[in-house]
Amino acid sequence: MSKTPFKTIEWTNDGIVMLDQRKLPTRVRFIACKDADCVIEAIKTMGIRGAPAIGVAAAMGLALGAEQIHATTREDFLQAFNALCDRFAASRPTAVNLFWAIRRMKNIAVSRPYPSVKETLKAEALRVWREDIEINRNIGNYGKRLIPDKAGILTHCNAGALATGGFGTALGVIYAAFEEGKNIQVFADETRPVLQGARLTTWELHQHGVPVTLITDNMAGMLMKEGKIDLVIVGADRIARNGDTANKIGTYSVAVLARHHQIPFYVAAPVSTFDPHIASGSEIPIEYRNENEVFICGSKRIAPRGIQALNPAFDVTPAEFITAIITEKGIISSPDTASIEAIFSEDAEESTYG
Repeated sequence: MSKTPFKTIEWTNDGIVMLDQRKLPTRVRFIACKDADCVIEAIKTMGIRGAPAIGVAAAMGLALGAEQIHATTREDFLQAFNALCDRFAASRPTAVNLFWAIRRMKNIAVSRPYPSVKETLKAEALRVWREDIEINRNIGNYGKRLIPDKAGILTHCNAGALATGGFGTALGVIYAAFEEGKNIQVFADETRPVLQGARLTTWELHQHGVPVTLITDNMAGMLMKEGKIDLVIVGADRIARNGDTANKIGTYSVAVLARHHQIPFYVAAPVSTFDPHIASGSEIPIEYRNENEVFICGSKRIAPRGIQALNPAFDVTPAEFITAIITEKGIISSPDTASIEAIFSEDAEESTYG
């Protein structure tokens, strides 16, 4: 597969360097974080976003923060490190990869002697990053079989290289199909209110040379009715044990439209996005963000002062609306509790997945 033409996040001599997604597509700017506070702020303000990318950023941020903990005993180090973990955990509530990465780094911290644990934490963070890229490529390899030639594909929000350590989940499937020579046309909706589809998805698809057409969020139904959409593919921020999936606000509406028009609706996500502790989507915490994201588009206010706005960042699509979930272990057709629990079974075979 071809190389991603940009890097979302990497560890350099200047610290943790992230492509600032708040500035795209008009400016390509990077955030160079020399301490954990900077990484936490980047996650909070969506300088870096997307569940897998948040997980990678948290792992790197914790390793960077660990380097700057000056403790004389292992107990003092763990106390400071756990406090840092709590701060990262409070940065965003919905994307489960954040908490997965924190647990992974905590396990390293408690199982290694101090002070050599600092080097081990950095090595683990880099491993998280490399694994994420490899996982995305495996998702792409499994998912590309679901993309027919000459397909019209609708995607919502951004689940590409920008939302991961590199390559992407939903867009990774599209890249894999495109690199295989399939003639595809992607329709990216704007994804109000932060416009991740308009600003980010179209930008990175264009960078990869994939044909993409921007549409407003309320055009999806019309395009489906006209037969221009053959399938929908989106990413995920958290998947419950029964397959209910939290993704960017508006995903549920797209899933309802796809179901009505009998169009396949696919979710692409790594196994780390599944939350085995949550039975259904009703238990997934939904982040509510500042209402100014709704009131202001770009730098212009688009609504009168003195009114209120709702700004949930995510919604939940029921498993019954999902045709399949594409993971690095295979494709889970008609996801339900039994098929998803098989992912976490030690003796699960690849043939378990459709």
